[in-house]
Amino acid sequence: MKRREFTAAAVAATIGTLPATRALAQAAGAAMPAVIPPVSADSLRKLLGAQRGKVVVLNLWATWCAPCLREIPDLVRLEQELAPRGVVLIGVSMDEPDDGERVAAFHAKYFPAFNTRLRSERELDAIASVVDPAWNEVLPTTYILAPDGRVVRRVQGTKTHDEFRALIEAALEPATTR
Repeated sequence: MKRREFTAAAVAATIGTLPATRALAQAAGAAMPAVIPPVSADSLRKLLGAQRGKVVVLNLWATWCAPCLREIPDLVRLEQELAPRGVVLIGVSMDEPDDGERVAAFHAKYFPAFNTRLRSERELDAIASVVDPAWNEVLPTTYILAPDGRVVRRVQGTKTHDEFRALIEAALEPATTR
């Protein structure tokens, strides 16, 4: 096992998320993907555009990012809780594009219910600039997009389940009440 994979597995095991995430995936009937779909800046624009009318939680993460690994189970759980209200979670692994097999194996093992893509762009900024031209390469970064596609919140660093829930709930409120 490589050092990065060991570190990520140790963090995930330490925070106690692995059994819960696997149980959520099994309960949802999630299939274990052999590959994670690649995403370019253009395909991310299209993917986000197809979600208009919903609140989108866009999470930029990486397998080597311990804070990322701590928050993913909460984000997956929130999507499952809030999906009936129009909330969609989309992850983008910011690992190197050439690491697809390793990222897919990691994803399948630890976070199989997490709807994620792997960046295909060499430059990290190319993906993030779709929603945030001023992104400063901090991971994790989570964007909450309103139903009209506007970014209403950028969150850098981890938040708790309840903190994320409050931010997402605010985005679900009609614009007149915000």
